[in-house]
Amino acid sequence: MYVLKSFKYRIYPTKAQTTKMERTLDLCRWVYNETLAYRKTLFETEGKSSSKYATNALLPTWKVDKPDLKEVFSQTLQNVQERVDLAFKAFFRRIKAGEKPGYPRFKGKGWYDSFTYPQMGFKLDNGLLKLSKIGNIKIKLHGPIEGKIKRLTVRRTATGKWFACFSVEIEDQPKPPWKDGSLVGIDVGLESFATLSNGEKISNPRFFREEEHELARAQRKLSKAPKGTPDRKKALKVVERVHERIANKRYEFAHQISNDLVKRFGLIAFEDLNIKGMVKNHCLAKSIHDVAWNMLVQPGLNKPNFR
Repeated sequence: MYVLKSFKYRIYPTKAQTTKMERTLDLCRWVYNETLAYRKTLFETEGKSSSKYATNALLPTWKVDKPDLKEVFSQTLQNVQERVDLAFKAFFRRIKAGEKPGYPRFKGKGWYDSFTYPQMGFKLDNGLLKLSKIGNIKIKLHGPIEGKIKRLTVRRTATGKWFACFSVEIEDQPKPPWKDGSLVGIDVGLESFATLSNGEKISNPRFFREEEHELARAQRKLSKAPKGTPDRKKALKVVERVHERIANKRYEFAHQISNDLVKRFGLIAFEDLNIKGMVKNHCLAKSIHDVAWNMLVQPGLNKPNFR
């Protein structure tokens, strides 16, 4: 049996390569919005839904009308339409469940931050990541990639850093037998990050509270900067860096705790939490968001931005 695992590495493109990748994101966003508009019109006028294969057939015509699309690897554009297809499937699934979901949204400028090579068009070679239509980019491999690489997603963070995320297929390893007494129950909280059934307590680091004053100062500068000016862009980057630093601290803390727990215990049980419902309490919402229990309870929800 095989399972999928993700490996994330920082890449360091040159200015020319950064320009190409930014251009790729912009063209992918255009394809996303055009595909969404086509399917939205089809659904509203004829009550029909289209498939990703039907929208793939539109790409050759679009390339004639918009030759710039030829700058992007063909499978990358097809993956963009697959993302639209997944958004529509989720939309119709929620309708069937009796919900009233919002329609899939168009992507505004700056709101499309990744592109994917689903099967080919990339290669790792001697510390370089070779990307079709972009070039050879320096990559920092802080650890080996295990298994067979299935796809690559290149992602840009809000602060302008670039990462390569490899989806890898590996053989599922058999779980070791539990040892007597290696079971533990965990109760998360606000005073203590977590309390174990053996009485052990893990303190709450409160990363947001630590950065709250600096974030408020950065946000005040942002609010005073006129829209559309270089000063506003600079101030926005400062705000985004603070948010990124908080997210990275939370991730590293949750990673260290989860790693320690997995090494010590064979079975770990968490209480069933409705976090979305809990944050509706405005008196506790900030503290609940700050403690970020979901990063421990549901590993993989958030990925680090600092590696």
